[in-house]
Amino acid sequence: MKFTLSWLKDHLETDASLDQISTTLSAIGLEVDGIENLGEQLGAFRIAKVLEAKPHPDADRLQVLQVETEPGKPPLEVVCGAPNARAGMLGVFAPIGTYVPGSGITLEKRPVRGVVSNGMMCSAAEMELSDDSEGIIEVSEEFAGQVGTAYVAALGLDDPVIEVGLTPNRPDCTGVRGIARDLAAAGLGELKPEPKLGGVEGDYDCPVAIDLEFSEADADACPVFAGRYVRGVSNGPSPQWLQNRLKSVGLRPINALVDVTNYISYDRGRPLHVYDADKLTGGVRARLGREGESFLGLDGKTYVVDDTMCVIADDKGPLGLGGIMGGEDTGCTEATQNVLIESAWFDPLRTAATGRKTGLVTDARYRFERGVDPASVLPGLDLATDMILKLAGGTPSRANVAGKPPEPDVKIQFETARVAKLTGLELSDAAIKAILDALGCEVSGKGGKLTVKVPSWRPDIFGPADLVEEVVRIAGIDTVPSTPLPRMHGVARPVLTSNQSRVRRTRRTLAGRGLTEAITWSFITKEEAEAFGGGDETLTLANPISVEMSVMRPSLLPGLLAAAQRNRNRGNPDLALFELGQAYAGPKPDEQMLIAAGVRSGTARLIGGGRHWDGAAKPAGVFDAKEDVASVLANLGLDVTKVQVTRDAPAWYHPGRSGVFRLGPKVVLAHFGELHPGLLKGLDVEAPLAAFELFLDRLPPEKKRSGLTRPPLATADLMPVRRDFAFVLNADVAAGDVVRAAQGADKKLITSVNVFDVFEGGNLAAEGKKSLAIEVTLQPMDATLTDKEIEVVAEKVIAAVGKATGGEIRG
Repeated sequence: MKFTLSWLKDHLETDASLDQISTTLSAIGLEVDGIENLGEQLGAFRIAKVLEAKPHPDADRLQVLQVETEPGKPPLEVVCGAPNARAGMLGVFAPIGTYVPGSGITLEKRPVRGVVSNGMMCSAAEMELSDDSEGIIEVSEEFAGQVGTAYVAALGLDDPVIEVGLTPNRPDCTGVRGIARDLAAAGLGELKPEPKLGGVEGDYDCPVAIDLEFSEADADACPVFAGRYVRGVSNGPSPQWLQNRLKSVGLRPINALVDVTNYISYDRGRPLHVYDADKLTGGVRARLGREGESFLGLDGKTYVVDDTMCVIADDKGPLGLGGIMGGEDTGCTEATQNVLIESAWFDPLRTAATGRKTGLVTDARYRFERGVDPASVLPGLDLATDMILKLAGGTPSRANVAGKPPEPDVKIQFETARVAKLTGLELSDAAIKAILDALGCEVSGKGGKLTVKVPSWRPDIFGPADLVEEVVRIAGIDTVPSTPLPRMHGVARPVLTSNQSRVRRTRRTLAGRGLTEAITWSFITKEEAEAFGGGDETLTLANPISVEMSVMRPSLLPGLLAAAQRNRNRGNPDLALFELGQAYAGPKPDEQMLIAAGVRSGTARLIGGGRHWDGAAKPAGVFDAKEDVASVLANLGLDVTKVQVTRDAPAWYHPGRSGVFRLGPKVVLAHFGELHPGLLKGLDVEAPLAAFELFLDRLPPEKKRSGLTRPPLATADLMPVRRDFAFVLNADVAAGDVVRAAQGADKKLITSVNVFDVFEGGNLAAEGKKSLAIEVTLQPMDATLTDKEIEVVAEKVIAAVGKATGGEIRG
C-alpha cells in the first residue's frame, strides 16, 4: 500500500515529521517497507533555460549549449547530445557534483571532445522518473518564471511516498483514511471529519435498470449493487494534482472518469467502476457466469468465465468480473458523454477464487478478497459522483440500489482487566476506552465491563483477545513490561520423553561405532518396496514426485543401500551408514514404525578397514551388524544376555548369515546380518553388505530408578581366573545356548563367557556332532579363590551346559 505524505495529511491533522510517522506506523503493526523522497534524491536538479545551441566543433552529434541556471547569473556552457536540445526551451539541469541515479555517476568538470561541460541537461530516464531516454526533459512554458527552482518541487513531485506492507487481516488500511485513523488513535494527530457532500443526489431516476440475479444459495456473491447515472459529462485529462498522486503510487493516469475511481480505491479502500452508459445494452445485473461466456478485459485479454464466478452483465453478456476487472467494450473514453457509476460489495472468498482461476491480480481484487467495508457502498458512490461532477461536470440521477449491504453486528463483552491479564500491560479503563473509541468502536458500559460494537470496516475483530491486541498495538508493544520467567530451583528436570531419549542415545551409540548418519527419502519405487515386504496399494502415493518415489517405504534399508552404492560408484567402497526414521507397514497410525537401520560395506568395520601392507582387512559381515544392534540395546538399558537370538531373519537377508533379536516368541527387536545376494543383484548393488534394522518402538519401557543416586561402583583388586571348557554337542546346538547356560552357573563369580573355538569334522562329522570351546572368567571380590572353589564352579558350568544343551566335556 503506497501513499504520499500530503495525501495522508488530507485525512490527518498532524505536525509530525516524516520520521515520526514512519516510526509510529511500524510500531502499530503497519510496517513501513520503504520511503521514496524525490525531494531529497532529486533536489539538485533545477529548471533551466537554453539560451543558445551551437554544433560542437569536434563532434557531429553533440551541441554546445549556453544554459541559464539562475536568474541574473552568467550562463553555463554545457555539452549535450540530445536531439531535441534547442535554443529557447526549458529543461532540467544538473550542476557539477550531482549524482545522477539513472546513470550511476557523479558529475565532474571535464572536457568532452575538447569543450568543458559545466553540468548536464537530463532526460527522464537519467532522473529515473520514467523510461524515456530519447531526449532531455522539455519543461512546460508555464514554468518559465521558475528558472533555478528545483524541478520536482515545481511539478509537485517532492511529496514523499510511503510504502506500507499490510497483513491480510487489515482491509481497512488498504485506503489512506484507514491508515490515518490508526495514526490518530496512536496519538500522532487528529482524524479530520468526513467532507460534507451536496448535490450528488439528482432529481431524476436512473435510466439503467440494476438487478441481482442469484439463487438463494449464491446470494452472498453480491448482496448489494448500487449505481448512479450521470449525463452530459465532459471527459478529459484529470487535474495535475490527481495525476501526480496516481503516478506516485504506480498508477498510470488515463482520464478524469477512470482516475476518480482509482483515486477513491486508494483513498478509501473502496473499489468502484464507471461504465460508458451509451455502450450498455439494456439493464445491468450481477449474476453468476455461464459456461461458454467470455469478455474482453481492460488489459486487452479475453477471459472465459464459468458458473462459479460473479460477473456484471447486460443483456448482451458479461461486462466484467465482479470485484476484479471491468471490460474494454464499455470502458470510458474522451468521447464518453453519459456514465453509470457502479458501487457494489462482492464476497471475499468467491473473489479470491475467481482471481486464482483467471490469474488476475488487480487493485480491486486485492481489496475485495480481504474484505471491503460493506457500509461504504453508498458513501463511495456519493464520493465518486461528487468528484466526477467537479472534474467532468454532468447531471446526476438518483441512486439505484439493488439488494442491501451486509450489516455485521459484532458486539463483544469486554473486561478491561483482560489487557493486563494477557499482556502484563497496566492501562486505566479510560485509556483503554479512548483507544477503542479512536479506532471507531462504539463503547458502552461502566468501569471495567464494557460492551464494544466493532466497526464495519474491521472484519478481523470478533473476540475479546482481538480487542486486547488492538489496545496493546496502539498503546505500543514497547510499553509491555519484560518479565522474566520464574527461575527453577536446583537442577532442571529432564525435558525429553523416553522415546526422544532413546532416539538420542541410539544416534550417539551408532555414531560412536563409526557409522555416519544419513537422511534418505521416505518414498521408494514399488519394486524396492516389494523386495522388503511392502508395496501395498494403500501405501502408494496418489500424486508422486516421480516413479522412483511412488510408494511409502516399508524399511529404511532401500535408501541406505542406494546411498552406499552411490558412494561405491564414486570411489568410496568402505562405508558405514545409519538412519533413524519412520517406516510404514500400513496406512494406519499404529502401522508406522520408528526404526534405526544401518549398512556396512567393504571393510568398514569398527576395528578398522581398508588396505594395509600387513594383510587385507576382512569385509564387514553378520557379526559386525549383530554387534551394532547389541551395543544399542545395551546402551538403552537391555541385558543383551537375556535377549533371544534366532535364525529366522526376513527373506531379504542371507539365510545362513543373519539373525533376529527377540524378547519371547512374538516380540522382534531387530534383524541383522548380510543381505541376500539375489536381492542386491536385483537392486543393482554390489555384494556383500551387512545391515541391521532395530525397531525402537518395540523395546520394553525402561525401568525407573528408585533413587536419584547411582549404585556404588563394584571393583576388584584381585586377579581374575580363566578356565577353558570344550564340549561335544549336537551340530544344531546354538553357541548362544552354551554361553547363557555357562553364565548362569554362578552369577556371582562368572563375569564373562567367550567362544574361542569350534571344530567340526573328523569322527565328529559321522556322529552329527561338533566341538565348542569356551573361556569362562571368574572374578573373586573378597579373597583369592582356592583350587577347590574353582573346581566347584567348573562342575557347576559342566552341569549347567549339560542340562541346557546335552553337551558333554570333550575327552
